[in-house]
Amino acid sequence: MTKINVLLEKINGGENTLFHELYGTEAGTLKAQAERYADLMGEFEKTFGGDDVQLFSSPGRTEIGGNHTDHNHGRVLAGAVNLDNIAVAAKNDSNIIRIKSVGYPEFQVDLSSLEIDESQFFTSSSLVKGICARMKEVGYTIGGFDACIEGRVPKGSGLSSSASFEVLIGAIVNALFNDGKMSAVENAIIGQWAENNYFGKPCGLMDQTACSVGGLITIDFEDPAKPIVKEVDFDFVSTGFSLVITDVGGGHDDPASQAEYASLPTEMKSVAAELDAKVLREVTLEQIVDKIPEIRTKTGDRAILRAYHFQGDNQRVVEQVAALENNDFQSFLKMVVESGYSSYMYNQNIYDIVHKDEQVVSLGLALSEMVLKGHGAWRVHGGGFGGTIQAFVPQEKLEEYVKTLEHVYGEGKCHTLFIRSKGASKLDL
Repeated sequence: MTKINVLLEKINGGENTLFHELYGTEAGTLKAQAERYADLMGEFEKTFGGDDVQLFSSPGRTEIGGNHTDHNHGRVLAGAVNLDNIAVAAKNDSNIIRIKSVGYPEFQVDLSSLEIDESQFFTSSSLVKGICARMKEVGYTIGGFDACIEGRVPKGSGLSSSASFEVLIGAIVNALFNDGKMSAVENAIIGQWAENNYFGKPCGLMDQTACSVGGLITIDFEDPAKPIVKEVDFDFVSTGFSLVITDVGGGHDDPASQAEYASLPTEMKSVAAELDAKVLREVTLEQIVDKIPEIRTKTGDRAILRAYHFQGDNQRVVEQVAALENNDFQSFLKMVVESGYSSYMYNQNIYDIVHKDEQVVSLGLALSEMVLKGHGAWRVHGGGFGGTIQAFVPQEKLEEYVKTLEHVYGEGKCHTLFIRSKGASKLDL
């Protein structure tokens, strides 16, 4: 623990070298980030009264390759980005966790009762409870703490605000009660387990892993209990391209829309089941094609198309990583576009058929192609059915691209990002 006044001195207007790693080198940005942390420490003192704290940061993530492959034990290419959730936290010597997020009411989690409560599905408190329940179950120490959290990973942005929050909580418990012994990958696995079992969402493991580990990484989920994480040695800054994530809106929380999202892993696994497998990673494209006449009446054609997408995008990740490692950025961009077309035509996660008149992602992709064809790359980002699109934009097209997209979706909807090396962690200033 460190006194707040000492931390304020170390932050020093954003000039701390750690801030450069997290947020870049632009002076105005660094100053704003320093003020952000200072304000949150002030909020902590006002809310909980203590002045002996630790600081934490957890990034959002961008999926770069492998769209809807992780839940069928496939491969992904992902990176941690410079939009993050931060926390000021301290032990409170009780059995109660108290969390105050800026803009939201305080909530509490009683660690004496860690059973699953389905009435609390889709709440932040259920995630915190699930993370602590799982950490205790696998042998880690848990305990009460106070935390103030401020988030800059927009909800519904496709940058995984929920996964960033989950591994932030894991990082806090790991640092406060376990001397940092839990690995970044295990933090991710516990976060996913909590989201599946306590939050009620059947997510894969990519989001949590990218947020927890940091950097530009490729992840192989063939054995999801022991995902193979490999750092990809490539400097995006040197390409002269910007990574732009655009919030195109859309997406619905009604049961019909949620069922549409859940159909993706379900339909993929239904094709695998017809080939006596649990997930598509266990079968080949040739096996699928050979069985199409027999299984299409059982699974439906859309399930087979989604299986076709999985096989293509799963292999494409290998080829994307190879292209980056060989410094062949143009081949990489070509494969980004191919992945986007595959998601549109075969995976069919671009718009929600329940709300088919609202095609915000489709329109964003059309506008992106209009500006970037022959110059950059564009694709759906994340789960789809609304949310965000991703583009790799050369500097000479950046102003035109942002102006075109924000003309339709609104000012401030385009986020120009970079890949940061640090995942969810305590900040040692």
